[in-house]
Amino acid sequence: MKNAGCDITVCDIMVRKYLPAMRAEMVARLVQRDGITQSDAAKLLGVSRAAVSQYMSRKRGDSGVEISHELDTLIDRWAWSVSRSDHGITLCDICRCALKR
Repeated sequence: MKNAGCDITVCDIMVRKYLPAMRAEMVARLVQRDGITQSDAAKLLGVSRAAVSQYMSRKRGDSGVEISHELDTLIDRWAWSVSRSDHGITLCDICRCALKR
């Protein structure tokens, strides 16, 4: 089912360009702000510890995307959801927020 404004091209851009930068920021918040170890963050996200380390050092996710105040708030909600295993945020939520720019 197609949502209003939903387009595979937009989803592709979102997944390639925006999501890695947002994930890097979210991982940094989990580790630096919330005090979650990189190993625990990796387990929560279903990625390797090396991937978390690369997000932390910006070897992954550094696409030069400017994060708006609204996206910043959404990243905080995302980090909160991940740290509590509450999956209340969807890719569509992130996409709609990014498209408001």
